[in-house]
Amino acid sequence: MADKYLDIENKVGPVSELISRTYDGYQSEIQTIYGRLQKELFVKVEPAPDEWDRGYNVDFFIRVNNKYIGLQIKPAGYAYITQIINELEFQKKTHEKFTAKYGGKVFYIISTTEGKNKLIHNKEVIPEIKKEIERLKAK
Repeated sequence: MADKYLDIENKVGPVSELISRTYDGYQSEIQTIYGRLQKELFVKVEPAPDEWDRGYNVDFFIRVNNKYIGLQIKPAGYAYITQIINELEFQKKTHEKFTAKYGGKVFYIISTTEGKNKLIHNKEVIPEIKKEIERLKAK
C-alpha cells in the first residue's frame, strides 16, 4: 500500500503530485520571467544559484555593474497560502541580508495565467525595478 504513494514513474500519489506541482511552478516562473521581464526591462534576467534560492529566497537576479537585484516569483493568490504567510517575515529577513551583501533590493513578481499566457500580475513592480537598476548604475 505504501508503494502507491511513492509511485513517481506512474505519477500516482502525493509525492508525485508535489513533484509535478513544483515543476509546473518552476516552468511558470521561467515563462513569466524570461517571457515578460526581459522584454519590459531590457536587461538580462538570470536564474539564481541554488544557494541564493535557499539562503536568500531569490529565484532570479539582474546584474548591474557589480551589484545584484533579486527577484522572487510567486503565483497569484500566494498571500493566502498559510505556509507562505508564515514565511513572509523570514523571507523579509533573508531579502534584507541579500540587499546588504549584494547591494540591490529583492522584488516579488506575482505571476498569473491567462489561457496559456503567463502574465505579471503586479505590473507596478516594473517601474520600481527600473528605478533600482538606475540607482545601482549611478553607484
